[in-house]
Amino acid sequence: MWNKKTVWALLVLSSILLSSFTFYAYQIIYAPNLQVGKEKAYFIIPEGGTFDSVRDTLYKYDMVQDVVSFSFLAKLMDYTVAVKPGIYEIEPDMTNVGAIRMLRSGAQVPTYITFTYGRTLQDIAEPITRNIAVTPTQFLEAAENYEQRNPDGFTKETIIGMFIPNTYQVYYTISAEGLLKRINKEYHNFWDQERLDKAKALGLSLKEVSTLASIVQAESVKEDEAPVIAGLYINRLKRGIPLQADPTLVFASGDFTLKRVLNEHKEIDSPYNTYKHKGLPPGPINMPGIQSIDAVLNYQKHNYIYMCAKEDFSGYHNFTSSLSQHNINAKKYQKALSIEMRKARQADGQARVQNQ
Repeated sequence: MWNKKTVWALLVLSSILLSSFTFYAYQIIYAPNLQVGKEKAYFIIPEGGTFDSVRDTLYKYDMVQDVVSFSFLAKLMDYTVAVKPGIYEIEPDMTNVGAIRMLRSGAQVPTYITFTYGRTLQDIAEPITRNIAVTPTQFLEAAENYEQRNPDGFTKETIIGMFIPNTYQVYYTISAEGLLKRINKEYHNFWDQERLDKAKALGLSLKEVSTLASIVQAESVKEDEAPVIAGLYINRLKRGIPLQADPTLVFASGDFTLKRVLNEHKEIDSPYNTYKHKGLPPGPINMPGIQSIDAVLNYQKHNYIYMCAKEDFSGYHNFTSSLSQHNINAKKYQKALSIEMRKARQADGQARVQNQ
């Protein structure tokens, strides 16, 4: 039989072991273990991500202090078989249990997509998918399917007008189809009753407004001039005069590096050639921004039907309702351009001589 000393020793030992185990268990569950003493951090779990990849990412970027305790508790809480993709926020001094509960529930934080300009969907495929799991190829394939059947009648020619340039909040795990539905929702949010009424007063459909806005946007970088340009083209539409917009010829040519439109470009056989065809082209020649769309809806009323770049190369235009005055303005610009080109050639020649 055990004597009293042996019993007391066993009791003391058991108490010590129990206390140690309890303390360690508490440490595993409730002690800060992620981003200890640091600022919050974010990390991505991609589609098909595993617990091993999550653990390795946390360890690689020094987000977890004790990876053994994190792994042990993750297994007890069944997170090892419940990994969900997304972007997650690791708060400073986060506990194992707090982090695992968040990850297991899939409580990801939103991310942002931004697209500001593009002539075609191919141009925005990369920026619009940069912060989500969808690839540019998946986006373009989904857009092609969307063109075949959508509630608003968007086609290959007009769908670029559905994308209102802005920054939008989405989740990393959004699908390509879900992204297009979200863009469509934002499109309808943008076209509020006030804008709808203005488009109706113009006698233009929403797609036609976007098409005209894309031409206005391509014509000038001066925002304060956009309503004047919009008014000029609306005058031409109302009078049945071809728009004769050079940017449409650039789009028709497919050569977006084209700097000067020549007479040969005016012979391009394309529905986007607004020298040959009256009215608006089949769709936008770029993704018009909010300011360009609003410039059309709030166009300036005047009698101008001609415009020519100013001879001071300020980026502004000379406007007139007279063909004779337009020809005078054009000659001024051509003369100034010739002088500038001559100066550029002379400067280039001098540079070559100095380098010899």
